[in-house]
Order: sequence, then C-alpha cells, then structure tokens
Amino acid sequence: MQGSAEEILALLREWDAAEEPTPLVVETSGSTGVPKRVVLSRAAMRASADATHARLGGPGQWLLALPASYVAGLQVLFRSVRAGTEPVALSGTLRDGLGEMPGPRRYVSVVPTQLHRILAEAGERRALATFDAVLVGGASLDERLRKDAESADVRVVATYGMSETCGGCVYDGVPLAGVEVATGEHGRVRIRGPVLFDGYDGQPDLTAEVLQDGWFVTQDLGRVDEGGHVEVLGRADDVVITGGVNVPAATVAAELRRHPRVRAAEVVGVADDEWGEVLVTVAVTDADLDELRDHVAATYPRSFAPRRLVRVDALPLLPNGKTDRLAVQALARG
Repeated sequence: MQGSAEEILALLREWDAAEEPTPLVVETSGSTGVPKRVVLSRAAMRASADATHARLGGPGQWLLALPASYVAGLQVLFRSVRAGTEPVALSGTLRDGLGEMPGPRRYVSVVPTQLHRILAEAGERRALATFDAVLVGGASLDERLRKDAESADVRVVATYGMSETCGGCVYDGVPLAGVEVATGEHGRVRIRGPVLFDGYDGQPDLTAEVLQDGWFVTQDLGRVDEGGHVEVLGRADDVVITGGVNVPAATVAAELRRHPRVRAAEVVGVADDEWGEVLVTVAVTDADLDELRDHVAATYPRSFAPRRLVRVDALPLLPNGKTDRLAVQALARG
C-alpha cells in the first residue's frame, strides 16, 4: 500500500468493513535484496492484530512511529481499526504524541535504532515508560539495549516476524495464539498459522518455494526449545564460510555489540582469494581491530573474529529504520 498515514488508515477502515475485500499487497523493505510484493488477506491481518491485542492485555491506542507503507507501520494502523481507536502519527517528540493519547492503554512499535535514540534523551525515556508496551522489531534487539530500556521502566516486547507473517508473530520468544514455529533442515525457521500470507504477487515459483505443506520456510536460522520458546540465530544467507569454517555473521555482530566501545555493528562476508571469504565488521566504534578480535575470541573460536574493520559514523538505514544490508556490504567491500 502507498499513501500518507491518513490515506492508508481510511483505506484500511473501508477494507476491514467490506463484505469481500481483495487482499492487500505490501512491499518488503528489500534490506537484503530485491523487494517482493506480499499478498495479505483480511483474515490473516485480523488474526495478527487481534492476537497482538490479546497478548498485550487488550486493545489500546497506538502511536505510529514507523512508515505506514511497510508492514510494521501498516499493522499499527490496522490494529487501531480493529480496536476502534484513533492512532496518533508521531510528528515531533514522544511527549508531544502523548498529549493526544488519553489511554487507557497506549502502545508503540519501534525499531532498535529508534529505541536507542529515544533512550539517549531523558525526557523521551520518561515518556516511553508511560506506554503499556513498546514493541521492538525489524532487527534483533541487543541485550544491552534491552537492559537499558528496562532500567528506565520501559516495557519492551521483542518481536519477530516479517511481511509474510503480517508483521511480528513471535513476542519475546513466544508465538502468538494460533501460530506454530518449528525448525527444519539445517535449522531453518518454519512458521504456520492464520497470519501467513497468500503468496508473492506475480511470483508463483517463489511462492511455491517458500510455502510448503502449510508452512512458510523463512530465510532465518533458529531453534525452538522443549517449552516452545523460539530463538532466532540469524539468516541462512548470513553464514560466512571462511577458511572452511562456517561462521554465523549475526552471532559475531551480536557479540561485538556487547563491547563497551561499540555503539553499533554489523558483520558481513567479503570475497577473498586466500580465505574464500573474510569477515568484515562495519561499526560505530573507536576500538581498534585487534581489540575487537580479542573480544570475539574470548567467547567464540578465533576463526569467528573479523579480519577487517570499517569505521563509520552511523550504520546506513532504510526508510523503515532497518539496517541497509546492501549498503553495509558495499562499505565492507570498500
């Protein structure tokens, strides 16, 4: 869907009230490649929105702090439609937005970069703590960032999902009602339930590839424990083979972010004549490469340590706040 938040909200209200509406078509962010057009039925969107409210403790008023044309922002608007409440589009500070949100329940959805910036300002931290839940998705939530938020009494809910699942379908590791998560071959995460998309618009072959026997086969790697708790470890295409060793780049990036002098970091593989691929970290840091290598090697095999460091003032971001992985790759290649 395209248009302003007000236009999309009006369309969603008509769509939810229609007798037999056509599905929505939502474009993915394209953070790791060419964007896809995802077809979402009303039944799937309703299942997602209603299950979210049930998990959070009931319907409430939503603050829109994300682009409305991507699935996370779209769901903020559609949850508002389902709740019968008026969403508030963030145009200034959180404190300004709160003035238009009488409650009794208030929710907001952000990406980790936004959370980091909000927590850096005392007044915004206090404002965020007044929300009944702060959904954080679009990228993995760093443990240190979560602890910082919780120390400010912010009620963080880490979400996992994608456009193909109508947005977040796993909250703090627990699937929403009706959603099942399992791992298949090589640890690939599979999802099924009422929130699944119908397919990719104009791409039947790709649809058949990822929708198998009622399951959506994602590009993510993970594990599910005996209690059904889901842990996402990274993307299948983030595994870097360097010197014959398979290294999960997301795991290395997460470890680097625990370094006290690293403010942000991503890790990618770059072709190399000697090693096949080498690990390169693109990071906001004043630490040197040897210090970062030693930090990683204190927890993981030395082969997991990045061999190159590209310092940046900030990681490149897409309009929806996600890290632009293609731009990170370009920076890593130099």
